[in-house]
Amino acid sequence: MPHTIELHRVLSAPPERVFRAFTEADALAQWLPPHGFTATVHALDLREGGRFRMSFRNFSTGDVVSFGGEYLHIAAPQLLRYTDVFDDPALPGTIEVEVRLSAVPSGTELQVRQSGIPEVIARDGCYLGWQQSLNALARLVEPDMRPPG
Repeated sequence: MPHTIELHRVLSAPPERVFRAFTEADALAQWLPPHGFTATVHALDLREGGRFRMSFRNFSTGDVVSFGGEYLHIAAPQLLRYTDVFDDPALPGTIEVEVRLSAVPSGTELQVRQSGIPEVIARDGCYLGWQQSLNALARLVEPDMRPPG
């Protein structure tokens, strides 16, 4: 049976910056792949009904996993819902991802819910990959690089 995971994190960055990290191709390629992987964003049409295509490459083996999906709901900077579908038939089904962002005094509360994960993907491995990705997300969005003034 497919399974669901939920993640929670507080980032010391405003919701608008965190939302951009989920919706800009160069930012996604920077933080989304877990450790040991690189990412290429082949297409990103950010609109409800728009589609995206990405691939992760295992740096050690060179193996590539490709996937794409559709944006179901976009309410910047609070909510993003989209699907993920792997090209590999060994990873069947449609995964749905919901990203919720809420402004809090210290920055942004991030909640991610990923449902429909194929059972061949171990829950602990999925959590581990997301934790690695969210650490990279924090490194991207938390520094405030704007000039003073």
